[in-house]
Amino acid sequence: MSEMIRNNEEKQKILKEIVTNLSEGSNIKSVQKQFKDIIKNVSPEEIASMEQSLIDGGVPVEHVQSLCDVHVKVFEDTLEKQKVGKVLPGHPVHTYKAENIHLRILIKRIKKDLKKVVKGNDKGSFKTTLTELREVEIHYQRKENQLFPFLEEVNFTGPSRVMWGKQDEIRVMFKEIDAAFTNEDMKALKGSIAQLTKALTGMIFMEEKILFPTAIRKLPETSWKEIRRGESAIGYAWIKPGNLWDPNVVKTGIPDFAKVAAEARKARGEEPLSAVGVDKDSGREEAGQIPLDVGSLTGIQLNMMLKVLPIDISYVDENDRVLYYSQGKERMFPRSPGIIGRTVQNCHPPKSAHIVQNIVDSFRKKEKDEAEFYFTMNGRFLHIRYFPLYDENGDYKGVIEAGQDLTDIRALEGEQKLLDW
Repeated sequence: MSEMIRNNEEKQKILKEIVTNLSEGSNIKSVQKQFKDIIKNVSPEEIASMEQSLIDGGVPVEHVQSLCDVHVKVFEDTLEKQKVGKVLPGHPVHTYKAENIHLRILIKRIKKDLKKVVKGNDKGSFKTTLTELREVEIHYQRKENQLFPFLEEVNFTGPSRVMWGKQDEIRVMFKEIDAAFTNEDMKALKGSIAQLTKALTGMIFMEEKILFPTAIRKLPETSWKEIRRGESAIGYAWIKPGNLWDPNVVKTGIPDFAKVAAEARKARGEEPLSAVGVDKDSGREEAGQIPLDVGSLTGIQLNMMLKVLPIDISYVDENDRVLYYSQGKERMFPRSPGIIGRTVQNCHPPKSAHIVQNIVDSFRKKEKDEAEFYFTMNGRFLHIRYFPLYDENGDYKGVIEAGQDLTDIRALEGEQKLLDW
């Protein structure tokens, strides 16, 4: 066993040298030729461990991200032989792969539609295909919010952070395509579509040859069940998941977030909330009266209040762990139960994680008492504020995030003092 470990450590060292050489400007063909006969049967875990090792060793995520396409290319022949273990319809990996099948069809279609647009024909078909292609965002959001948190629980963080960064690059490409199409810049449009389709194809390869095989090996069945239960909070791209895998999972409707949160607490070894009764309508356990500065509420009453407010509220504790988000009707950003217990830094794209860290550090040191952001997204004006929490002794106890869509409020004019029902 010790000999095998030494061999694996040696292989990891060589893998790291490959990426280091590439980062220092080595030609990809010379690197491939140099190491082709040295490294045989590289597993997805070893590629993932290499990324993890680089990040743990202090290499910025952005640098690993920039080398991602290159080092995957180095091992492409070996990775092409990797097979994802068979999973039944309904298993999260089966659903991801089914979406990828449809994505490949759309990639071919957008290339054909582009040729027509360049010739001045059929802009409608191009716009329709592009709109459908954008649904890949749901595929990515489900990975970021529902798969990645469980991988982080087993210390598989580096590759997911790199992949999130690559997905952000794809999001930028869609914006560039919109600009080129609006300006009727056919040269820019052709270049942007070529870049996008290459990036989408590369992401499919990384998912199916690295991410999914490694995730299947690393995550226990219980984690996959939790992942599946929370997926409907994000949704699916183009397809509906099957129902052969885990028939005990509810296939439709909104998941019981209280139950999911309770199971997450149990999985982390935390004590369950004490229950003193059961709500007649929902059947959920009631946590008793919660004393407040003025009055008291039950857990169910408090939950109803938070759900009905037109504000997105999240709570991050003093250990930077997300413990709560409101499940209201108006959602500004996608969230799913998988983020409960996740570090707040990992809930954001790598490129903005440092901003989150800066806010938390400033609150912990009591240097600031509020952080505010406002911007327009998808035609809506959003306002987000962060506030620190301190107990009666002045000890830092976390952060509250409150976000609101102010578009309609900003548009109000005149007065309304009477009920106009």
